[in-house]
Amino acid sequence: MALTQLGLAHELNDRQVHPDAHGRIPVLYITVPPAATARMIAAEFARFLGLPVHRRLNTSDIIEAVVGVCTSARTGLVIVDEVHNISLSTRQGAEVSDTLKYFSERIPATFIYAGIDIEHSSILSGTRGSQIAGRFTLIPTHPFPYNDEWKGLVKTMEDTLLLHHHKPGTLADLDRYLHDRTGGMIGALSHQIRGAAIDAILTGTEKITRDGLEGIPLDVTATTQAPRPRRART
Repeated sequence: MALTQLGLAHELNDRQVHPDAHGRIPVLYITVPPAATARMIAAEFARFLGLPVHRRLNTSDIIEAVVGVCTSARTGLVIVDEVHNISLSTRQGAEVSDTLKYFSERIPATFIYAGIDIEHSSILSGTRGSQIAGRFTLIPTHPFPYNDEWKGLVKTMEDTLLLHHHKPGTLADLDRYLHDRTGGMIGALSHQIRGAAIDAILTGTEKITRDGLEGIPLDVTATTQAPRPRRART
Protein backbone atom coordinates (compact mmCIF):
# COMPACT_ATOMS: atom_id res chain seq x y z
CA MET A 1 0.00 0.00 0.00
CA ALA A 2 2.88 2.33 0.71
CA LEU A 3 4.02 2.00 -2.88
CA THR A 4 0.65 2.90 -4.33
CA GLN A 5 0.52 5.94 -2.07
CA LEU A 6 3.99 6.93 -3.22
CA GLY A 7 2.93 6.57 -6.82
CA LEU A 8 -0.22 8.58 -6.18
CA ALA A 9 1.73 11.35 -4.47
CA HIS A 10 4.16 11.53 -7.39
CA GLU A 11 1.34 11.66 -9.94
CA LEU A 12 -0.51 14.39 -8.03
CA ASN A 13 2.70 16.41 -7.80
CA ASP A 14 3.33 15.94 -11.52
CA ARG A 15 -0.15 17.22 -12.32
CA GLN A 16 0.45 20.29 -10.18
CA VAL A 17 3.76 21.01 -11.87
CA HIS A 18 2.36 20.39 -15.36
CA PRO A 19 -1.34 21.33 -15.10
CA ASP A 20 -1.80 21.90 -18.83
CA ALA A 21 0.15 18.89 -20.06
CA HIS A 22 -1.70 16.07 -21.79
CA GLY A 23 -0.71 12.49 -22.44
CA ARG A 24 1.66 12.24 -19.49
CA ILE A 25 1.98 8.96 -17.58
CA PRO A 26 4.02 9.99 -14.52
CA VAL A 27 3.99 6.58 -12.82
CA LEU A 28 4.24 2.99 -14.00
CA TYR A 29 3.52 0.21 -11.50
CA ILE A 30 3.86 -3.54 -11.96
CA THR A 31 3.92 -6.60 -9.73
CA VAL A 32 6.36 -9.42 -10.43
CA PRO A 33 4.30 -12.61 -10.72
CA PRO A 34 5.58 -15.91 -9.30
CA ALA A 35 7.82 -17.87 -11.68
CA ALA A 36 7.97 -14.84 -13.96
CA THR A 37 9.72 -14.88 -17.32
CA ALA A 38 11.27 -11.98 -19.19
CA ARG A 39 8.29 -11.87 -21.55
CA MET A 40 5.85 -11.85 -18.63
CA ILE A 41 7.64 -8.84 -17.13
CA ALA A 42 7.62 -6.99 -20.44
CA ALA A 43 3.93 -7.84 -20.80
CA GLU A 44 3.19 -6.44 -17.31
CA PHE A 45 4.74 -3.14 -18.35
CA ALA A 46 2.76 -3.15 -21.58
CA ARG A 47 -0.57 -3.95 -19.92
CA PHE A 48 -0.18 -1.10 -17.45
CA LEU A 49 0.28 1.26 -20.39
CA GLY A 50 -2.66 -0.22 -22.26
CA LEU A 51 -0.49 -1.65 -25.01
CA PRO A 52 -1.61 -4.81 -26.83
CA VAL A 53 0.35 -7.98 -26.15
CA HIS A 54 -0.08 -10.37 -29.06
CA ARG A 55 1.44 -13.82 -29.24
CA ARG A 56 3.19 -12.93 -32.47
CA LEU A 57 5.10 -10.15 -30.70
CA ASN A 58 8.43 -11.22 -29.28
CA THR A 59 9.88 -9.85 -26.06
CA SER A 60 12.03 -7.27 -27.86
CA ASP A 61 9.00 -5.89 -29.71
CA ILE A 62 7.11 -5.43 -26.45
CA ILE A 63 10.08 -3.80 -24.73
CA GLU A 64 10.58 -1.30 -27.56
CA ALA A 65 6.90 -0.37 -27.49
CA VAL A 66 7.01 0.16 -23.72
CA VAL A 67 10.17 2.27 -23.89
CA GLY A 68 8.66 4.40 -26.65
CA VAL A 69 5.48 5.14 -24.71
CA CYS A 70 7.28 5.81 -21.41
CA THR A 71 9.68 8.20 -23.11
CA SER A 72 7.00 10.16 -24.93
CA ALA A 73 4.68 10.14 -21.89
CA ARG A 74 7.43 11.49 -19.62
CA THR A 75 7.21 8.60 -17.15
CA GLY A 76 9.29 9.65 -14.15
CA LEU A 77 8.72 6.84 -11.66
CA VAL A 78 8.67 3.08 -12.25
CA ILE A 79 7.65 0.90 -9.30
CA VAL A 80 8.35 -2.83 -9.41
CA ASP A 81 6.69 -4.67 -6.54
CA GLU A 82 7.10 -8.23 -5.24
CA VAL A 83 10.70 -8.52 -6.47
CA HIS A 84 11.26 -11.30 -3.94
CA ASN A 85 9.55 -13.49 -6.56
CA ILE A 86 12.71 -13.18 -8.68
CA SER A 87 15.25 -15.95 -8.08
CA LEU A 88 18.63 -15.29 -9.67
CA SER A 89 19.52 -18.95 -9.12
CA THR A 90 17.28 -19.87 -12.05
CA ARG A 91 17.69 -19.04 -15.73
CA GLN A 92 14.26 -17.44 -15.89
CA GLY A 93 14.98 -15.29 -12.86
CA ALA A 94 18.27 -14.13 -14.33
CA GLU A 95 16.53 -13.18 -17.57
CA VAL A 96 13.90 -11.24 -15.62
CA SER A 97 16.66 -9.35 -13.82
CA ASP A 98 18.34 -8.54 -17.13
CA THR A 99 15.05 -7.32 -18.58
CA LEU A 100 14.43 -4.98 -15.65
CA LYS A 101 18.00 -3.71 -15.92
CA TYR A 102 17.47 -3.03 -19.63
CA PHE A 103 14.26 -1.13 -18.90
CA SER A 104 16.06 0.99 -16.31
CA GLU A 105 18.75 1.85 -18.86
CA ARG A 106 16.27 2.81 -21.59
CA ILE A 107 13.55 4.59 -19.61
CA PRO A 108 14.66 7.95 -18.12
CA ALA A 109 12.90 7.40 -14.80
CA THR A 110 13.59 6.57 -11.17
CA PHE A 111 13.13 2.85 -10.53
CA ILE A 112 11.95 1.51 -7.17
CA TYR A 113 12.09 -2.19 -6.35
CA ALA A 114 10.10 -3.45 -3.38
CA GLY A 115 9.76 -6.84 -1.78
CA ILE A 116 9.97 -8.91 1.37
CA ASP A 117 13.30 -9.66 3.05
CA ILE A 118 15.20 -8.48 -0.02
CA GLU A 119 18.51 -8.14 1.81
CA HIS A 120 18.53 -11.90 2.44
CA SER A 121 17.18 -13.00 -0.95
CA SER A 122 19.10 -14.19 -4.00
CA ILE A 123 18.29 -10.99 -5.88
CA LEU A 124 21.34 -9.31 -4.29
CA SER A 125 23.72 -12.27 -4.60
CA GLY A 126 26.10 -13.27 -7.37
CA THR A 127 27.25 -11.19 -10.33
CA ARG A 128 23.79 -9.97 -11.29
CA GLY A 129 22.89 -9.36 -7.68
CA SER A 130 25.95 -7.20 -7.15
CA GLN A 131 24.95 -5.12 -10.18
CA ILE A 132 21.52 -4.55 -8.66
CA ALA A 133 23.04 -3.75 -5.26
CA GLY A 134 25.33 -1.22 -6.92
CA ARG A 135 22.41 0.58 -8.58
CA PHE A 136 20.01 0.84 -5.66
CA THR A 137 19.92 2.04 -2.07
CA LEU A 138 18.31 -0.38 0.38
CA ILE A 139 15.68 1.32 2.53
CA PRO A 140 14.14 -0.95 5.20
CA THR A 141 10.57 -0.06 6.05
CA HIS A 142 9.48 0.59 9.63
CA PRO A 143 6.29 1.82 11.28
CA PHE A 144 5.87 5.59 11.21
CA PRO A 145 6.28 7.42 14.52
CA TYR A 146 3.54 9.84 15.46
CA ASN A 147 4.98 13.07 14.11
CA ASP A 148 4.40 15.73 11.47
CA GLU A 149 5.23 13.26 8.70
CA TRP A 150 2.45 10.94 9.88
CA LYS A 151 0.03 13.86 10.13
CA GLY A 152 0.94 14.91 6.60
CA LEU A 153 0.41 11.36 5.36
CA VAL A 154 -3.10 11.22 6.84
CA LYS A 155 -3.92 14.61 5.32
CA THR A 156 -2.61 13.53 1.91
CA MET A 157 -4.79 10.43 1.94
CA GLU A 158 -7.79 12.45 3.05
CA ASP A 159 -7.25 14.95 0.25
CA THR A 160 -7.66 12.17 -2.32
CA LEU A 161 -11.14 11.22 -1.08
CA LEU A 162 -14.05 11.97 -3.39
CA LEU A 163 -16.89 11.57 -0.90
CA HIS A 164 -19.71 14.10 -1.30
CA HIS A 165 -20.50 14.62 2.40
CA HIS A 166 -17.06 14.15 3.92
CA LYS A 167 -15.91 17.17 5.91
CA PRO A 168 -12.28 18.05 5.11
CA GLY A 169 -10.07 17.73 8.16
CA THR A 170 -12.08 14.94 9.76
CA LEU A 171 -9.30 12.38 9.36
CA ALA A 172 -6.62 14.94 10.19
CA ASP A 173 -8.36 15.42 13.54
CA LEU A 174 -8.19 11.65 14.02
CA ASP A 175 -4.50 11.28 13.15
CA ARG A 176 -3.53 10.22 16.70
CA TYR A 177 -6.36 7.67 16.81
CA LEU A 178 -5.35 6.34 13.39
CA HIS A 179 -1.74 5.99 14.52
CA ASP A 180 -2.73 4.10 17.66
CA ARG A 181 -5.08 1.89 15.68
CA THR A 182 -2.67 1.01 12.86
CA GLY A 183 0.57 0.99 14.83
CA GLY A 184 1.99 3.50 12.37
CA MET A 185 1.82 1.04 9.47
CA ILE A 186 1.11 2.85 6.21
CA GLY A 187 -0.43 -0.23 4.61
CA ALA A 188 -2.87 -0.61 7.49
CA LEU A 189 -3.70 3.10 7.33
CA SER A 190 -4.45 2.87 3.63
CA HIS A 191 -6.56 -0.24 4.22
CA GLN A 192 -8.54 1.50 6.95
CA ILE A 193 -9.27 4.64 4.94
CA ARG A 194 -10.03 2.78 1.72
CA GLY A 195 -12.32 0.32 3.48
CA ALA A 196 -14.18 3.09 5.30
CA ALA A 197 -14.54 5.03 2.03
CA ILE A 198 -16.01 2.00 0.27
CA ASP A 199 -18.47 1.47 3.13
CA ALA A 200 -19.40 5.16 3.00
CA ILE A 201 -20.24 4.82 -0.69
CA LEU A 202 -22.18 1.57 -0.28
CA THR A 203 -24.22 2.88 2.67
CA GLY A 204 -24.81 6.25 1.04
CA THR A 205 -23.36 8.30 3.90
CA GLU A 206 -20.55 9.55 1.65
CA LYS A 207 -18.35 10.42 4.63
CA ILE A 208 -15.82 8.75 6.92
CA THR A 209 -16.28 8.85 10.68
CA ARG A 210 -14.51 7.27 13.63
CA ASP A 211 -17.33 4.76 13.96
CA GLY A 212 -16.89 3.88 10.31
CA LEU A 213 -13.18 3.30 10.81
CA GLU A 214 -13.89 1.12 13.85
CA GLY A 215 -15.90 -1.17 11.62
CA ILE A 216 -12.97 -1.93 9.31
CA PRO A 217 -11.01 -5.01 10.46
CA LEU A 218 -7.28 -4.53 11.00
CA ASP A 219 -4.76 -6.60 9.09
CA VAL A 220 -2.46 -8.99 10.96
CA THR A 221 0.57 -6.68 10.83
CA ALA A 222 -1.33 -3.76 12.33
CA THR A 223 -2.74 -6.03 15.03
CA THR A 224 0.76 -7.01 16.14
CA GLN A 225 2.18 -3.49 15.81
CA ALA A 226 -0.61 -1.53 17.47
CA PRO A 227 -0.01 -0.73 21.15
CA ARG A 228 -2.12 -2.59 23.66
CA PRO A 229 -4.60 -0.52 25.67
CA ARG A 230 -3.14 0.69 28.92
CA ARG A 231 -4.67 -0.57 32.15
CA ALA A 232 -6.12 2.09 34.35
CA ARG A 233 -4.32 2.56 37.64
CA THR A 234 -6.29 2.53 40.86
